Amino acid sequence: MESAVEPPARFNNPFSYEPHPLCLQAAAAVKDYLETHPDIIGDANQGKMFGVLVVETEPTTHRMGFLAAYSGLLAGRNDWPWFVPPIYDAQQPDGHFKQQEQAISALNRKIEALETSDDYQQLRHDHAHLMRETEQEVEAYRKKVQAAKLIRDTRRLHHNLSPEENAELIRESQFMKAELHRMKKRTESRLQELALRLDACREQIRQLKQERKQASDDLQRWLFAQYMLRNAQGEERSLPDVFALQTLHADPSHAETELPPAGSGDCCAPKLLQHAYRIGVRPLCIAEFWWGASPKGEVRHHLSFYPACRGKCLPILPWMMKGLDVETEGPAPTFKLEVVYEDEALAVVNKPAGMLSVPGKISRQSVEDVMRQRWKDDVNPLIVHRLDMETSGLMVVARTKGAHEHLQKQFLHHQVQKQYVALLEGVPPLLANAPVGQRGIVSLPLRPDTLDRPRQLVDPDNGKEAVTEYELLSRTDARVRLLLTPHTGRTHQLRVHCAHTDGLAVPILGDELYGTKSTRLHLHASSLCFTHPRTGERLSFRSDPPF
Repeated sequence: MESAVEPPARFNNPFSYEPHPLCLQAAAAVKDYLETHPDIIGDANQGKMFGVLVVETEPTTHRMGFLAAYSGLLAGRNDWPWFVPPIYDAQQPDGHFKQQEQAISALNRKIEALETSDDYQQLRHDHAHLMRETEQEVEAYRKKVQAAKLIRDTRRLHHNLSPEENAELIRESQFMKAELHRMKKRTESRLQELALRLDACREQIRQLKQERKQASDDLQRWLFAQYMLRNAQGEERSLPDVFALQTLHADPSHAETELPPAGSGDCCAPKLLQHAYRIGVRPLCIAEFWWGASPKGEVRHHLSFYPACRGKCLPILPWMMKGLDVETEGPAPTFKLEVVYEDEALAVVNKPAGMLSVPGKISRQSVEDVMRQRWKDDVNPLIVHRLDMETSGLMVVARTKGAHEHLQKQFLHHQVQKQYVALLEGVPPLLANAPVGQRGIVSLPLRPDTLDRPRQLVDPDNGKEAVTEYELLSRTDARVRLLLTPHTGRTHQLRVHCAHTDGLAVPILGDELYGTKSTRLHLHASSLCFTHPRTGERLSFRSDPPF
């Protein structure tokens, strides 16, 4: 790899970085390779993460090269030439993994055969039919019993019955009750016979499913044990051991029981580092980029760079980078928080981009910290709602518990009105020729990406309703400025609704999670309207975006 670009002084943090120029050159080479290999580009175009690792190949001359990788399988294979091999090759046709996988597939076929067999389906049908028939028969006779009782009660009420007549009515009542009991017994016997046969089939299916689950778990444990992860210090640990170390810090009770997520160890970054250690070259910088179509639920853009995933790689990479001189974050920035309104019950502040709303995992100043110092109060302030760290704009902060509860109820009942101004990094196709003032609605249900928090996914089946109204404020050839009104308050709602292909399909400028990093996220909470908890007055505040 010939380049006039100087290598970085320290290895970049794979969870927070801007691609080094050397990584950009390596990624361009991967792009050229894909475009000239029709045997793999078709599958790549369906959507795939690729990665590059720039390495020092000769310490004395500081000669450099790069390694390339793809996540998981590419066109059904994990051994394409030119790319690094997997940490462990589970795709060998005669290997233990494939043999056990075939055994699990055989169990799947057995279960499917039993569940779809004519005998089992007929038993289910007969049992359900007999239950309905029994319920109808018993209900019809019960109504007959009730009608006869009404007639007997009427005769007793309006006629002076003889002892013989009264005895006859009693015998009739006793007979009908006994007959109802006998009817239930007869049908219960028939139902029990069918239920026993049906339960026997279900138990056979249940046992097979339990056997399948156990076989699958055992195979997954065996597979993960084959992943022996190296680091720059020459140490080696199995994948389960690495995950156990991470889990031990978070929840000691689960350190020995939880399996790593499926696919752990098959992402680009672990494969690249592992191969670098295997062949004895020194990692200099790393980057991962997306190629092709975006997954249905996620936001991924062709040729955009992304940090390593947190669910599978966060426990792995710190171990694998031991011995490397890795970049660390500089000193935490300080911010000036503008207080635009304040009284004895609450304050409205204008949060700058980059400031946290509440104290978080990272050491950084928050709105809560500043207001606590301002009010000299260790219990209050009480944060009513939050803005993302990267988002600037208006927030209301409660000074008392009563004000906090009142404001929370307003948010819960959608009585607080919020609006945001956003600058998008391009022009959405549906707004390319729209007049200023054009409005629309984006409605895409959202849920957290459990394997890559804090990212959110669009999920029609399991997501929560999320609705955003937008209005076109201005447009140039390269940008649009929008007024966004959220009608729900989901995490990253505005960011995903702008970036997702089923939304506006263009990310907010500077959105490094769903778009491309810039000087800042160009999203600003510009308007806030709520009812004062004590006075009942409707208060409105506006703030012009600083972009």
